[in-house]
Amino acid sequence: MKSVFIAIRVSIVFMIVCGLIYPLATTGVAQLLFSKQANGSLIESGGTVIGSELLAQGFESPKLFHPRASAANYDPTASSGSNMAVASSDYAAAMAEKIDALKKENPALTDIPADVVTVSGSGFDPDLSPEGAKAQVPRISKETGIAERSLNDLVDRFTKARQLGLFGEPRVNVTELNIELLKQVKL
Repeated sequence: MKSVFIAIRVSIVFMIVCGLIYPLATTGVAQLLFSKQANGSLIESGGTVIGSELLAQGFESPKLFHPRASAANYDPTASSGSNMAVASSDYAAAMAEKIDALKKENPALTDIPADVVTVSGSGFDPDLSPEGAKAQVPRISKETGIAERSLNDLVDRFTKARQLGLFGEPRVNVTELNIELLKQVKL
């Protein structure tokens, strides 16, 4: 019976330490040192939360940059990839359909960056390659009247380099890019 009481006391101590003290301490440290990240890396414009740097949003307007396609329709509660095998006929048909739609939207496009037509693994990749963003510039220029050079400069300004100069690829956050573009364009 004595060992049962010891086990209960040890369990209570561990519940308090692991279930209360540790989570409060880590949350406090995160809020103190990394407040923006701990709160979801939110993007604000004019005091209104527009989205998160970490999640893609669907933009349909031809006047805006479009992000990578999402197998989850940009619903953060339904994260998923497409689960199609690259060698399957369904995948080939889906890619052909996306390429045709992209060429219809961007008739001047000759070289198609892969990230513009493929779905990200999670379905929420907020970034696009600089080439993927620049592939959309002629369409946006035609729709908005903004010179292609200005749009290319905008993409260059929002291009983030590799992390620590080594990891990942250069990328552009489409939501941040579109927020800046919306300052110049009326939808």
